[in-house]
Amino acid sequence: MAIHTNIICRVEIDKSKITFGEIATAINGAGGDIIAVDVIQAGKLKTIRDITVQLNIEMHQKLIHAIQSLEGIHIIHVSDSTFLAHLGGKIQVVPKVPIKNREDLSRVYTPGVARVCTAIVEDPTKVYTLTSKRNTVAVVTDGTAVLGLGDIGPEAAMPVMEGKAMLFKQLADVDAFPICLQTKDTEEIINIVKGISPTFGGINLEDISSPRCFEIERRLQEELNIPVFHDDQHGTAVVLLAGLINALRLVEKSIRDIKVVVCGVGAAGAACIEMLLVAGVRNLVAVDRCGALVPNTTYDHPTLDRIASKTNPDYEEGSLSEVISGADVFIGVSGPGVLKAEDIKRMAKDPIVFAMANPEPEIDPEVAEPLVRVLATGRSDFPNQINNVLCFPGIFRGALDCRATRINEEMKLAAARAIASIVTDAELNEHYIIPSIFNDKVVSSVREAVMEAAVKSGVAKRIPRELQSHEELTAIT
Repeated sequence: MAIHTNIICRVEIDKSKITFGEIATAINGAGGDIIAVDVIQAGKLKTIRDITVQLNIEMHQKLIHAIQSLEGIHIIHVSDSTFLAHLGGKIQVVPKVPIKNREDLSRVYTPGVARVCTAIVEDPTKVYTLTSKRNTVAVVTDGTAVLGLGDIGPEAAMPVMEGKAMLFKQLADVDAFPICLQTKDTEEIINIVKGISPTFGGINLEDISSPRCFEIERRLQEELNIPVFHDDQHGTAVVLLAGLINALRLVEKSIRDIKVVVCGVGAAGAACIEMLLVAGVRNLVAVDRCGALVPNTTYDHPTLDRIASKTNPDYEEGSLSEVISGADVFIGVSGPGVLKAEDIKRMAKDPIVFAMANPEPEIDPEVAEPLVRVLATGRSDFPNQINNVLCFPGIFRGALDCRATRINEEMKLAAARAIASIVTDAELNEHYIIPSIFNDKVVSSVREAVMEAAVKSGVAKRIPRELQSHEELTAIT
């Protein structure tokens, strides 16, 4: 997948030895497109210019070498726009109340703050109204499964967690903080998160490798009274289901009548399978490296045993290519190249393919597109991107606003249906089964659906004002 960036080359040009046209030709020949030129210093013989170039990041060194090989030009320095955006980090803490004088100081800090502390001691629920807890989420990682980079450690994971915090704030006005842990020990991670939990209204687990992530999430959900959500698992599952709901609308098939093959039973794959079963899929075959999971078979991990016991009602055996025959839907949460064109040809009429491995999907989208009715990937350069950003801001916004104690299956199912409902019948087509992450209806729709589901399922501690007119919800509490 081609990833483009902008770099800014500050160069000193000797006008007696080279023309700008020659420089532009060399840049173009190295795969770069000049998008801006700024004169920094002009002189009779020499000039200093900033040349902004857009290019594939893989061509970065080739471009630099092309410029350096020219006579009469000297590179002063090169800046990458992506690195510039990260200088000093991407987030900051800003006070809500200004401190301009002694009176302000005494009100927000000592001695005035002591009264607020006492009020919380007397009524611990006031921590939600008198502190930032009600609007804060910890984004917790150990850096062991970061994007497609793998185990890169907590420091290198920081830019990703900061980016996640930015999305929380910009899309849902949730204050999120990166918590990058220097440990891979399951018990230590659980204890650390429990120890910091009084500060936060929710916990977003992020980029923690499988299978430890299952135990960490399960234990924290059991031992904390605030929502804990592993986005890599459940965010993917929710958005996948939203896309599938609309794909099935398009091909006019019922979710209860389809055959689904899921390739990959890691963190995301297992969560996708559980979500699909809750949504009503009855014939689902899970495939891992060893082939189809078959009921009444013992595997080397409890997750595989659990998935096998719930799926494959016809006891199908064999490889992906064997069990995909007659399938209506293929869902890939595995790796590149596992799905072949011949496999798609063995699927049922109007095949639906979700090839979600990143950065390279299970099949080249350009190969798959002519063979399928609906294609979705995890990539932004093709239609129907399955992107967790559609899910987690609205889910946490809703969970925080109703003070949910957990994010349960009912809330996740409601979120998926809310995302799907944003695409109208008039808009729905093969290239548009899922809304854009920038659609301003997404967060508000997911938030309301999640709050309603939380109240109905008994995990909400309060009913937000906008839901208090719903008699059936008020009656539940």
